Amino acid sequence: MEGALQLPMIDLSSTDRTLLADSLRKACVENGFFYLRNHGIGEELIQRVFEGSRRFFGLSLEEKMKLLRKNHRGDPKESIYFGAPEDISPYGNLNQWPPQEVLPCWRSTMEEYYKTILCVGKRVVSLMAVALNVDEDFFEKVGAFDPPAALLRPLRYPIAGEIDSSDKHMHGAGAHTDCGMITILVTDGVPGLQVCRDKLQKPQIWEDVHHLKGAFIVNIGDMMERWTNCLFKSTLHRVTQPTQERYSVAMLFDPSPDCVVECLKSCCNESSPPRFPPVRAADYHKENYKVTYGDQ
Repeated sequence: MEGALQLPMIDLSSTDRTLLADSLRKACVENGFFYLRNHGIGEELIQRVFEGSRRFFGLSLEEKMKLLRKNHRGDPKESIYFGAPEDISPYGNLNQWPPQEVLPCWRSTMEEYYKTILCVGKRVVSLMAVALNVDEDFFEKVGAFDPPAALLRPLRYPIAGEIDSSDKHMHGAGAHTDCGMITILVTDGVPGLQVCRDKLQKPQIWEDVHHLKGAFIVNIGDMMERWTNCLFKSTLHRVTQPTQERYSVAMLFDPSPDCVVECLKSCCNESSPPRFPPVRAADYHKENYKVTYGDQ
């Protein structure tokens, strides 16, 4: 069963912080997905990001395979991950980049976008803290961004028939939840994203999420769901096989590896005790990877 979903809208230009936090809380409780507008990132930068992505994925397979994954920062499939730029990462230059002569401006554009979207994500997470009745800098104080562990992931979804249809990862994305705090997504407008608001319901009901020009799509991840004792929903979502080439760019806000994710006191009581034990972010990622991909 499928239909269209009207996502709530969170407007960062609002001067009423209390009303904004209340609206955000409602969106996270009821949907786990929402639109974000007036985020401060210009359309010109976003278009440069998509232009660079199209050029990168348009390179020959031989050229792309030179970026075979090293230190878990690259992906030889139709997606690639970037971590924090060298000037803000304590780990140094772990990202894998095509040569400047092959793809001019790709690195500078991705690094510029990473820094700007990182700031947007911190604003959203700060607002979530207010919505959860804790200090607005709570997630900063527990080390969620120290060091920044967010990953920027440009993606390309090929059309049917372009590649082996037995490889589901190359034909969209299967049903899944994101394992981090939040994900901020921008798309090129080609349809495909769907959500299932009740992952336990049988049969599952899938609803289309429409592109809204100028707005990001934000969703809750598993670790935020753990922090909030399942108050905020980590919603099941997928990408259907597109009828035309589709591009998107996701910023996956994972907590710093040593950050401990533990149920907020404002989200539990005697009648609703913590559902999950405290977990170090890196350990959660490791276990999640093992469950998803097995021992490799």
